Amino acid sequence: MSPAIALRLRQHLTLTPQVQQALRLLQMSALEFAQEMEQALAVNPFLEENPEAPAAVTRDGATAEEFVVSHEHSGSASTPVSEREQEDWGGAADAQPTLQEHLREQLMMSGMGERDRALAHMIVDSLDDDGYFKASFEELATLVPAEYDVRADDFLAALKLVQSLDPAGVGARTLEECLQLQLEALPADTPGRRAALAIVQGHLPLLANREWARLQHACGCDEAAIHVARSLIRTLDPRPGHRFGAAEARYVIPDVIVKKARERWVALINPASLPRVRLNRIYADAMPKGAAHQSLTRQLQEARWLLRSIEQRFATIQRVADAIVARQRGFFEYGEVAMKPLTLKLIAGELGLHESTVCRVTNNKYMATPRGLFEFKHFFSRRLATDNGGAASATAVRAVMKELIAAEDPRAPLSDAELARLLAQQGLRVARRTITKYRALMRMPSVDVRRADMRRNA
Repeated sequence: MSPAIALRLRQHLTLTPQVQQALRLLQMSALEFAQEMEQALAVNPFLEENPEAPAAVTRDGATAEEFVVSHEHSGSASTPVSEREQEDWGGAADAQPTLQEHLREQLMMSGMGERDRALAHMIVDSLDDDGYFKASFEELATLVPAEYDVRADDFLAALKLVQSLDPAGVGARTLEECLQLQLEALPADTPGRRAALAIVQGHLPLLANREWARLQHACGCDEAAIHVARSLIRTLDPRPGHRFGAAEARYVIPDVIVKKARERWVALINPASLPRVRLNRIYADAMPKGAAHQSLTRQLQEARWLLRSIEQRFATIQRVADAIVARQRGFFEYGEVAMKPLTLKLIAGELGLHESTVCRVTNNKYMATPRGLFEFKHFFSRRLATDNGGAASATAVRAVMKELIAAEDPRAPLSDAELARLLAQQGLRVARRTITKYRALMRMPSVDVRRADMRRNA
């Protein structure tokens, strides 16, 4: 077969450095963004602090510092934090390493290549406070410059590597995977290990509902083996990252303040999150021309790119916040029971943005509201059908469940099946297994545990 020359047309998406910078800034939290601005001021002579920036005053005349709140208070009223308290917290944080620091130390001692190490570090940085990996490979791949040719599938090996680190269970994508990783890390002759693996690989709802006969049939073992496996599962940690320096103890600056003005709910960018940075006009106008000053020319261009990226960041945050507030007016008026179903895709289509862009805005961005401090993603919830042909959000269903459990007779607590029946009476069609999942997400004990607690307290 003789060699031949042929032309092939191929579409290829390449992210320019400017676009990459804009996406990176958009994904940052307010504190990360503030640190990035401090660094930019320190290294780029064409940037200067802007003394004419508006004073950091928030709603009701409160100062910016009063809106710097701890993650521990998310969903509750904002709590003022003094500088002294922040310094005390900083010392405590130094004493206990975070989960990310603990994992990075292990990665540094591994013999992997630099490329694999970089991908593993991206996985580590994406873990939530409980040690779970809730991001997507596609989202991480978009953050890597195109010249490195990193595809979404390349992150799978990096995730497996992170999952092999201590603590066991870290990097899991689901509770089932978290428990499975911990069981697989145990010696093969651990009593109950085989049956426990069978249970966590698809049969946890049967265990939660104490359906022993069905569980024995599904796992192919007798009742004694099931109870040994149950005891073993109880020793596992469903939140392997929680024992490390808790990220929720760190302080955050709300990106947006939501308030009611003239009978309308509006979202305003928090002045405390705005950067006090501008172009140094004296240096920019005095910039000489010519090849001898290429380094200065590049820094001036970078300064202008940065300022444009800053404008784009806050314009995008404002647009997404406006769309969320417009669709969730019921929440701000009546609370979580009035939360409407909402998806990233819907907001993206409404604003003409890519869904991944909306995802970046909703991560690590916070709203200070009269009902407390909430992350943007709190307002997104999947759609559940109702008997009248309408729809309710999963958040609203969980809020109703919480009210039902709070009002139950302690001597006869409600089972998940009874909760499903009571919700159906209110027009909400929710399967019992879904009730079980929501109750677990809210960290509410099962009916058996609540009944046992009542007996102990009697």
